[in-house]
Amino acid sequence: MTLIVQKYGGTSVGTIERIQAVANRVVQSQKQNHQIVVVVSAMSGETDRLLSLAKSLSRMPPPRELDVLLSTGEQVTIALLSMALEEKGYTAVSYTGAQVHIRTDNVHNKARIVDIDSARVQQQLRQGKIVVVAGFQGIDEDGNITTLGRGGSDTTAVAMAAALNADECHIYTDVDGVYTADPRIVQSAKRLRVITYEEMLEMASLGSKVLQIRAVEFARKYNVDLRVLSSFETGSGTLITDEDENMEAALISGIAHNRDEAKLTIVGVPDMPGIASQILGPIADANIEVDMIVQNVGLDNTTDFTFTVNRGDYEKALAILQKTAQSIDAKNVAGDNKIVKISVVGVGMRSHAGIASTMFSALADEGINIQMISTSEIKISVVVAEKYLELGLRTLHTAFALDNGAVTDLIN
Repeated sequence: MTLIVQKYGGTSVGTIERIQAVANRVVQSQKQNHQIVVVVSAMSGETDRLLSLAKSLSRMPPPRELDVLLSTGEQVTIALLSMALEEKGYTAVSYTGAQVHIRTDNVHNKARIVDIDSARVQQQLRQGKIVVVAGFQGIDEDGNITTLGRGGSDTTAVAMAAALNADECHIYTDVDGVYTADPRIVQSAKRLRVITYEEMLEMASLGSKVLQIRAVEFARKYNVDLRVLSSFETGSGTLITDEDENMEAALISGIAHNRDEAKLTIVGVPDMPGIASQILGPIADANIEVDMIVQNVGLDNTTDFTFTVNRGDYEKALAILQKTAQSIDAKNVAGDNKIVKISVVGVGMRSHAGIASTMFSALADEGINIQMISTSEIKISVVVAEKYLELGLRTLHTAFALDNGAVTDLIN
């Protein structure tokens, strides 16, 4: 008998009808001789509703009390799903995060899981019960309820799978897997049959919204096989697992993009030690994350320093940089919040040359100018003007033969 942890997000349990559909899927899984632990999110929109209630009373709700409030969303779902399963003749038992001892640190609203005592869940499984656990929440060492931040139910599911030594962790969403590119933009995008933890982490950090990064990190750390599946249709989904020898066959597994980018440049900066720290220090002090950085040294002992930030931080970062420019006697500050980042990702980069030249040539042939470049062992990212996003994605998808099934060993 195999043990499967299934996780259902807010849209999957958004109505009574959807909860009944989830119950049907859980029952079918148990009929296939699986032990089932189900982790659920709050019903879609419920967390936002609770947050709105809090904000109507307090502009800055106390973090501890906010966690107490927000954790009730999942408590509603676990009870309803357990009722639906009981109505179908199956014995189910629901637990909050505290009841199954999901212990976290004491950072309210964005806590991290420290450990899980799985004994209670294992006992119920041995008795043939379906265990339904509230995602997104835990309890700290002082007994305070904590929440894990947006998307935290994914992390709960992976942590439960690790603690129970489950055979797989299934993440049910409103998409049927991980694609080679956003299928809403690239109509020829293919669903990947398998992708490595590393590739999924890169794609998640580069704009893919299928899985929470922390959940993938947890899965890699504890070697938990993840499978992304659709709540609304049948299929094998995408398996996220450790790298194996067959994965070198594909040069590129996927193309990710991020629209939430903005670029800032400080021109004519004195070229001297410590100048980068003087530029980026005030940005960091304002809690603004910097992504890509490019520094060009001129012939007049000055340098141009360019970096990207989240588009939502653009105005704030620009104001800070203008003050910095005055203090270090820079010539000018320029900004552009109409850019995007496009990235190609694949473990095949480790053993194949020419990825960068193929990427750059393909974009050049379409007249797409590259403004910045960043690389890692399995990723190449470029910044281009926002107007070229769709053309750039489709061009690269074709250039790396992702839209004609060439990498059939990895793609259904």
